Amino acid sequence: MTIPEQDFERGLLLSPSPHIRTQTTTQSIMRDVLIALLPACIAGVVFFGPGTLLTMALAIASAIGCEALFEKCAGREITVNDLSAVVTGLLLALNLPPETPWFVPVVGSAFAIIIVKQFFGGIGQNFVNPALAARCFLLISFPVIMTSYYAPFAGPDAMTSPTPLAALSNPEVPIAGNWDLFIGNVGGCIGETSALALLIGWAYLLFRKVITFVIPAVYMGTVALFTLLLGQPEMVLFNLFAGGLMIGAIFMATDYVSAPMNTAAQCIYAVGCGVITMVIRYWGGYPEGVSFSILFMNLTAPLLDKAFKRKVFGEVPSVSD
Repeated sequence: MTIPEQDFERGLLLSPSPHIRTQTTTQSIMRDVLIALLPACIAGVVFFGPGTLLTMALAIASAIGCEALFEKCAGREITVNDLSAVVTGLLLALNLPPETPWFVPVVGSAFAIIIVKQFFGGIGQNFVNPALAARCFLLISFPVIMTSYYAPFAGPDAMTSPTPLAALSNPEVPIAGNWDLFIGNVGGCIGETSALALLIGWAYLLFRKVITFVIPAVYMGTVALFTLLLGQPEMVLFNLFAGGLMIGAIFMATDYVSAPMNTAAQCIYAVGCGVITMVIRYWGGYPEGVSFSILFMNLTAPLLDKAFKRKVFGEVPSVSD
């Protein structure tokens, strides 16, 4: 078939879908996530010292190296330039205690990339968040290391200190104030303690339209409502700022691959994350439940997407004869 020359000039060409073009790429999305994580990284260095930079560097290097090596051995295209391995390594590092031995981030990133991501086909094929899965793997494998936290500004003579959530079960330990929780002046993982830094990152992601407000807002709203239903209005801010809720709700639960796509499904997904988090916090064996709750709800994402499947554009109900 001959296409008239004037059709080229008018742009009247037919082509297969997709017809919507965008400059957004995997690399650009991951770059925005890395920028959004910078405030949390800076807060981690400020509160826990420059040694945290080594943990971040080891986790990122291990993630990049394992991805390149596995893809090379498997005969796949090497995709480290898309920055997804860098994001996985950094997220894992921010979920580790400040004084973590060097081998922990190395082993954790290797598990995240090889077992959780590459074994299932690479980027876009993992059914759970790799960084969270690696954190849970490390928590099971090295429980003492993964639960040894240090007080901020302790320097080289750091002493172990309970996290705000762990202090709830010990009446002899004073509970951290909301202001300390907000700025990050409490014990905990490298990147989870400063709610302020994480909220700055959230604002940036919303501005760049990398994520929507739905999952983080519903997740945090569920935690707040759960706290109120327990008759503890004074603990609402504590439960929002303490532990890994902020970093989990903003950076983990919103993972494109392991979270639902439909808005209604995302709401149910986020409510599930919030409820499970609070059940584990108040009645579980661990003081924190964010990682387990998100991983569990990751498994429900395909079912939620199926239950709330969007109609094809132009689809109409069938008419019986």
